[in-house]
Amino acid sequence: MQKTAPGQKKEDLLLDTALRPKQWSEYIGQEKAKEKLKIFIDATKKRGEALDHTLLYGPPGLGKTTLAYLIAKELGVDIKITSGPAIEKVGDIASILTNLNPHDVLFIDESHRLNKVIEEVLYPAMEQRTLDIILGKGPSARTIQLELPPFTLIAATTRIGLMSAPMRSRFGITTRLNFYEQDELEKILQRSVSMLNVETDKSALSYIAGCSRKTPRVANRLLKRIRDYAQVKHQGQITLSAAADALKMLEVDELGLEPTDRQILKIMIDRFNGGPVGLQALAAGTFEEIDTIEEVYEPYLMQIGFIERTPRGRVATPAAYKHLNITPPKQENTLL
Repeated sequence: MQKTAPGQKKEDLLLDTALRPKQWSEYIGQEKAKEKLKIFIDATKKRGEALDHTLLYGPPGLGKTTLAYLIAKELGVDIKITSGPAIEKVGDIASILTNLNPHDVLFIDESHRLNKVIEEVLYPAMEQRTLDIILGKGPSARTIQLELPPFTLIAATTRIGLMSAPMRSRFGITTRLNFYEQDELEKILQRSVSMLNVETDKSALSYIAGCSRKTPRVANRLLKRIRDYAQVKHQGQITLSAAADALKMLEVDELGLEPTDRQILKIMIDRFNGGPVGLQALAAGTFEEIDTIEEVYEPYLMQIGFIERTPRGRVATPAAYKHLNITPPKQENTLL
């Protein structure tokens, strides 16, 4: 199982809850997104209205759920939480919508996995604040329309391209969350170690941040594993040496790459001369699902410049060769 996978695991739930920012000022990073949202929230509060429906998208582990919690707290309203796969029937979404209080926030994670029938129910709920319910079947079926209180739907997705165009168009606010910078991750880790009451060297925090795939969830997960290692091997203190030894044990290198990442790059280089190569070939070579490669591994490898997408497939860059200490093939001059 990937130690640095940004998707949430069961072991993250307790840690995420404990370390999750409770105040707007505690949310580190995403400054442009925060500035924009704060203006919309303040304007909404002055008018006494519900915030416009909001779509948050970006790679996993960047704080979309946390941001939804903070938006609800800034608005001073309750938040109801569900996910796309959890809403299987019309009755499920109807039950949630009819139990909302005025101006409440409904947060739907993994919204790209909502089925089309549920989306059709959400359209009038988002636009006209009405819920159409069909009673009975066949010729005797009739429709009743329930009025809903004003509410805010906050949807989060890692794959905005899989959301239908009609669904995307109904969000008044669309915000992308980006990968974090080194200094932002160091601040997040500093806050985490103070809350966990772990003695940590500043150089160790910097090293951990550099191995965190530009993702806060990964940073906190690695910190937890390094804390365990330091408790057993280094008298509980996280030094640079302890962090390096722990990450070496976890097979995580200085850029956050681990065996599967390196295997993907080596397959591209050794078997396909650096590419182009398709996702199916990479999935077969690594025994990973295509979606896993596309959602978990590829975004970060592209972010650090190790993979490029071309119309013919993925290509390994010179930076990938250098990181793996492999000599790039000589470019042959060909006449077109």
